[in-house]
Amino acid sequence: MKDILLEVKNLHANINGKEILKGINLTIRPGEVHAIMGPNGSGKSTLSSVLAGNPTFTVTEGEVDFHGVDLLSLSPEDRSHEGLFLSFQYPVEIPGVSMVNFMRAAMNEKRKHFDQPALSASEFLKLMRQKREVVELDNKLASRSVNEGFSGGEKKRNEIFQMAMLEPRLSILDETDSGLDIDALRVVAGGVNKLKTADNATIVITHYQRLLDYIKPDFVHVLYKGRIVRTGGPELALELEEKGYDWIKQEIDNQ
Repeated sequence: MKDILLEVKNLHANINGKEILKGINLTIRPGEVHAIMGPNGSGKSTLSSVLAGNPTFTVTEGEVDFHGVDLLSLSPEDRSHEGLFLSFQYPVEIPGVSMVNFMRAAMNEKRKHFDQPALSASEFLKLMRQKREVVELDNKLASRSVNEGFSGGEKKRNEIFQMAMLEPRLSILDETDSGLDIDALRVVAGGVNKLKTADNATIVITHYQRLLDYIKPDFVHVLYKGRIVRTGGPELALELEEKGYDWIKQEIDNQ
């Protein structure tokens, strides 16, 4: 059996005293793609935020092991350095900060975390050119301020480029298909697929089957009222597409 990359045990979290996550259990191994689906308000984005270390949420119970490291004890930046990447549902603009400087600083901070020497300017630019091709990112976009004036599709594409540069162990894509047209979805999903290896893993959080036509999940989990209530293969996503979430809600609520 493969080593476990991420193990979440009985994770509870709240915001302003309101409990959102009510006992999440999840095991992810290298090379796997896990899709997390569920109706609005079920806790999908909260789970991604808690794993990334968003201080808005308070963890009240549970454990999260990330390749042998206690994830919950780490700062958000150290979680990133250890190989956790979160692609935001609504990427923010950072006016006045160029993509080049932003990415070089991020990469060198990660290298510093592992006592590695900083990349020289020429080394960084060579790597940036290579990774830009993965998501078909225009050179003009790469030279602008972070996400400033970008369309929704360009912002998402830019995030997958950042993912390509940082080479995370675990990537969490929080509704990365939100607002994307078919062409942008194809490019973003294609970039994710190209970056998949036997050593990394991906969590795809989505409402819809259409993203999973491009990024093929090994496991599909249904999150409802702060718990994972169903786990299956890709066929579960197709069943949700056909029936909606009402059948699961009724089944769970009647138990």
